[in-house]
Amino acid sequence: MRHILLAVLTAAVVTAAPAAAQSGRYVTPPPLVLSPNLTDPWVMQLAPGRSETIYEPPAVREQVRLKVPNPADTAKAAPSRTREIDPEFLPTVVDYDGGEPAGTVVIDTNTRHLYLVEAGGTARRYGVGVGRPGFEWAGEHRVSRKAEWPDWHPPAEMRQRQPDLPVMMVGGPKNPLGARALYLGSSLYRIHGTSEPWTIGHAVSSGCIRMRNEDVTDLYERVPVGARVIVR
Repeated sequence: MRHILLAVLTAAVVTAAPAAAQSGRYVTPPPLVLSPNLTDPWVMQLAPGRSETIYEPPAVREQVRLKVPNPADTAKAAPSRTREIDPEFLPTVVDYDGGEPAGTVVIDTNTRHLYLVEAGGTARRYGVGVGRPGFEWAGEHRVSRKAEWPDWHPPAEMRQRQPDLPVMMVGGPKNPLGARALYLGSSLYRIHGTSEPWTIGHAVSSGCIRMRNEDVTDLYERVPVGARVIVR
């Protein structure tokens, strides 16, 4: 009798299991809950009219934002290569009463002008570029030598500041000394031309006096070796 009862119970359990499994298909599953920080990217991708497929968090966009330069700050950084030279720095003849004899060269580093004193109370005035802050100087020399399309030998001090400079550069249109050079005594300073005429009227050099190539060529023909040069 005991064996018959056990068999009946076992058959009931086996029969009930498939029925329970089949009835489970119609039971409503619990809701699926997603964290907001996971759903936001997908919501943005599915928004109407949006074509991007990669979400960029606001924090990342903030890190790669570029600062827009201030035009006023950019203009002060260096003289523009495209601007016309100020007429003030073009050659002209002016009244002059400095008291120096004719043939004297006077350089005013404040106004960026070079004067070649002439007889009769006049002078030929040219625009120049002068030493930048830290390289200003004043004094008196004589023209010790003149050269056409001079070679350039950067001083050792300059090559220490700019290791990429050559030991020597052959004269020519791309040479920093330009078309002509007037050497001042035994110093490292010169009055010379430049292939960068937009720097005339500015404090840009390492102490040398720059002139436009056409202007230094004109001065070169008028000033002999031995001429007195005063830098103020």
